[in-house]
Amino acid sequence: MNEQVQGANQGPNSDQLFNPLSPDFIRDPYPHYDRLRTIDPIHVTPFGQFVTSRHADVSLVLRDKRFGKDFVERTKRRYSEKIMDEPVFRSMSHWMLQADPPDHTRLRGLVVKAFTARRVEDMRPRIQEIVDQTIDAVIDGGHMDLIEDFAFRLPVTIICDMLGIPEEHREVFYKSSRDGGRLLDPVPLSPEEIKQGNAGNLMAQMYFQQLFELRRRSPGDDLITQLVQAEEDGNKLTNEELTANIILLFGAGHETTVNLIGNGLLALHRNPDQLALLKARPELMVGAIEEFLRYDSSVQMTGRVALEDIDDLGGVKIPKGETVLCLLGSANRDPAVYSDRPDRLDVTRQNVKPLSFGGGIHFCLGAQLARIEAEIAIATLLRRLPDLRIDDVETPEWRPTFVLRGLKRLPASW
Repeated sequence: MNEQVQGANQGPNSDQLFNPLSPDFIRDPYPHYDRLRTIDPIHVTPFGQFVTSRHADVSLVLRDKRFGKDFVERTKRRYSEKIMDEPVFRSMSHWMLQADPPDHTRLRGLVVKAFTARRVEDMRPRIQEIVDQTIDAVIDGGHMDLIEDFAFRLPVTIICDMLGIPEEHREVFYKSSRDGGRLLDPVPLSPEEIKQGNAGNLMAQMYFQQLFELRRRSPGDDLITQLVQAEEDGNKLTNEELTANIILLFGAGHETTVNLIGNGLLALHRNPDQLALLKARPELMVGAIEEFLRYDSSVQMTGRVALEDIDDLGGVKIPKGETVLCLLGSANRDPAVYSDRPDRLDVTRQNVKPLSFGGGIHFCLGAQLARIEAEIAIATLLRRLPDLRIDDVETPEWRPTFVLRGLKRLPASW
């Protein structure tokens, strides 16, 4: 049955347990997750999706080969047969994030070398330099927006470096809107949102096509050069795949890190004891980043499709072709795994293994890069602006998206 039709007669807000775009849910999803885990751990939405909230079930779905992405068929079921005529959905169908093997294996293989542990470690001095320059630019003013003026600039600069986006083109990326997150939400897009998505996608395509031409003529030591050469090397990559995956890497390469830094800083300032502890013991920072990832994940959910009939997922049968939504944010606070007050921020917590970067073959390529960026950004901010205060820790403004959880702005003074 078409998911939209199924959901239409009930209205997307009729779901009392899981209504992820409601303001209350976006402000604080964790009490809702607690109810789901307790009352209905495999919950079925009005759109016919299965929602898993327990750590054990989420881990299984992420790693089990009986689940895949099946993006094109899943999206047609959700919207209509014609949905792939929409440029934004056609582009997403080429993302490695939405691909199954063998396409996934081929696409990921082309970019994985840029994200090796060694390469990422070597970026530390550059990351430190950007963080210091960012603070230098605002330090005399006595106030800034921690999102736009601080958290945003670092990952955007690093992904521009990695992709080989020339310095003189970057200002537009620093100013670009951060409203792409809706594409990933489990609630279908309105025609107006699809139109906006198409327009944004078209702009990105036009820009990157020009950049590919530039890199074909004058190669650099960057990922786009590497991919352009792979494209020419025996058709490993079509132009459409190349464009789509650069758009994905650009988005994924900064969105989640901006949110990790912002959510981590908010969590610290809401827990002054933990903030004081981290200032007194900077050596705790590496573990603290894992705790920030667990406590308020930048990515709250990921999805899979059952590639065959699944007899027993948490006691429920999942028919072939059905969508399973994995609530990473809920799994990260499951008391079955984190028995000691999972809803408390504890920067000294041991054995933290957050599911925030996903799992299985789609485990986040840039996980280590995001960790190091956040570690250097937050450590440097605490060291250089020790008396920084967030203007409003109680009711900050969250972005109106669910899958990508982050703040719209976070004004602070010192």
